[in-house]
Order: sequence, then structure tokens, then C-alpha cells
Amino acid sequence: MPLYDYRCETCETIFEARHAFDAPAPLCPVCASASVQRQITTAPAQLKGMMANAGSSRSASKEDLKSKWSEETPKLRDQLVSKLGEDTVRKNAPSLFSE
Repeated sequence: MPLYDYRCETCETIFEARHAFDAPAPLCPVCASASVQRQITTAPAQLKGMMANAGSSRSASKEDLKSKWSEETPKLRDQLVSKLGEDTVRKNAPSLFSE
């Protein structure tokens, strides 16, 4: 079950509660008020680039991974060239230039 952060509107106590997604909000542990509000403390991360899932299933096939690699390599090469210069990248990462 997820852990939620709440703030009591009556006494301004901040507390955590673990319950099901569709369960009602708990009472404040300090003043027992039902006037509590769920707080958003973190946002879910969205993976991009090579960290993103290459396929729709949990385990990507070799072809999916190759496809993702060929899609992301030019982006990586461009970022490195813009920061380090083409000569440095060609010297230290020649595999990024051979396709």
C-alpha cells in the first residue's frame, strides 16, 4: 500500500498514513480532525533516452535494444560534440562515429 503525506487544516500537523488508493483520508493523529489534505511531495520520474523501456514488455528483445541504441547514439554523439568538440569525441569515442 502507498504511503501518503497529509496536513491537518485545523492544527497544521503534517503526518504520514499508509492506506489503499481509494480509502478515505485518515483523521489527524493530534487533534482527530477529519479536515486533512493530502500533500504532493514527489512527482513520479519519467525515464528518457537509453533509460526508457525499449519495448512494451518488461524484457526487451535484442532487436528492440539495437533499435533503441541506433536511435539514441546520434543524440549522444551530438551532445558530446557540442560540449567537447568533434576532434575530442572522434579520438575518445570512435565507436559513436561508426554505424
